[in-house]
Amino acid sequence: MKINNSKIISVFVLAAVAVSSCNIYKPYKTPEVKTDDLYRAEVKDSTNMAETPWQDIFTDIYLRSLIDSALTNNFDYRTVMLKVNEANAAFAQSQAAFYPTLNLSAQEDITKVQDMKHIESYAFTGSASWEIDIFGRLRSAKRAAKASLIQSVAYKRAVETQMVSSVATGYYTLLALDKQLQISLVTELLYQQTVKTMEGMFESGTSRAAIEQAKANLYSIRASIEDLRYNIRATENSLRLLIGKPAGVIERGTFDNQKLTPILAIGVPSQLLANRPDVMQAEAGVRYAFARTNMARAAFYPKFTISAGGGYTNGATTGYSPLWFGNFVGGLLQPIFNAGANRANLRIAKAQQEEALLAFQKALVSAGIEVSNALYSYTTTGVKLVAREQQVKSMQQAVDDTNFAFPRAGATYLEVITAQQGLLSAQLSQVNDQLSQLTNVINLYHALGGGWERPAEKAKN
Repeated sequence: MKINNSKIISVFVLAAVAVSSCNIYKPYKTPEVKTDDLYRAEVKDSTNMAETPWQDIFTDIYLRSLIDSALTNNFDYRTVMLKVNEANAAFAQSQAAFYPTLNLSAQEDITKVQDMKHIESYAFTGSASWEIDIFGRLRSAKRAAKASLIQSVAYKRAVETQMVSSVATGYYTLLALDKQLQISLVTELLYQQTVKTMEGMFESGTSRAAIEQAKANLYSIRASIEDLRYNIRATENSLRLLIGKPAGVIERGTFDNQKLTPILAIGVPSQLLANRPDVMQAEAGVRYAFARTNMARAAFYPKFTISAGGGYTNGATTGYSPLWFGNFVGGLLQPIFNAGANRANLRIAKAQQEEALLAFQKALVSAGIEVSNALYSYTTTGVKLVAREQQVKSMQQAVDDTNFAFPRAGATYLEVITAQQGLLSAQLSQVNDQLSQLTNVINLYHALGGGWERPAEKAKN
């Protein structure tokens, strides 16, 4: 009985199509999450400061230059860009699996036997193989690679937002240290004058203890000035590392000229899904784990492959005349026994999918908490700033009054020293509070997902 190979292959194809209708592959659906109460604050509208480009948030020319340098030269950011390229290549590789593989070869043999004419033969062959994705194994692998690419892009965006936040925070910290150094230097001159005044009054009854106390205050502030100078240099070097450069000076403005008061619009909590890169990365993790589960499920079903080969040979070694040859094969590979490995892999994949879902939910809740904390911190720091300004005014008045009254109106050296110490502490605390308010704006912007460049913004800019 003669067997028709073409009919057999047709049967294979028809059977594959019929089996594929069983819908082994399951489509991915974005997890349903509740976002209504994430902020613990009143939500007015969908206006969201996270969608504002960082160039519009940070207007200081020196800061903008630093952020630009960081997004170009920072070592971590450049590494992340390479990771995105790797993920792109992996995704392209997964797409290539849908196409046939083709191999070509050429061979030439020369056989020489003593006193006989040499025999020369050659052959050209080619082969091709193609796996038909009946049960979604290749499709799932492709979707897993795409999810991995989405994760890489989201991580790049997360690094970008962190870079903007870190540079801005470091820059404002540096300006605050400059301001505190300026206050300390002015206070040092005041302490020096106090010591001279007390030494001049030693003959008229000022105690040696009062003079030594005044000197101790002077030495204390000189020591703190050196700490401030060290912190300034260390902060400069930290910023230099962020912009991918060796230790050096940072060009900058002044602390008093910084006005960072954008409209603090937090939008609606559901916008975190589209604005927070870490939330997007976590959701892509769920997508990746889902695709891996489908791949584990597809391992229970057969693989259908079609292969073909052919070529040309001159037939010198066989004694035949030159000829063409070829073959065409279709086959199914069905796993029969693998000691439960496929079942174990499926259980592992399902567990990892649940883990990814929990990680996504945690990332979303954590993002909401960060927004809530940053917003509340901004409000409370604003109240502190009002009280701190009143404290500084009162302490300044106390210093003026004691300096005027000492010793003419009966003010003691202890009152003078206490007032001076109180003024210095209040002024340094005021700078810290002002820095905290600037940092609160940065933290809120970062918590909402601001700082990474949207495609539309890139085209616009």
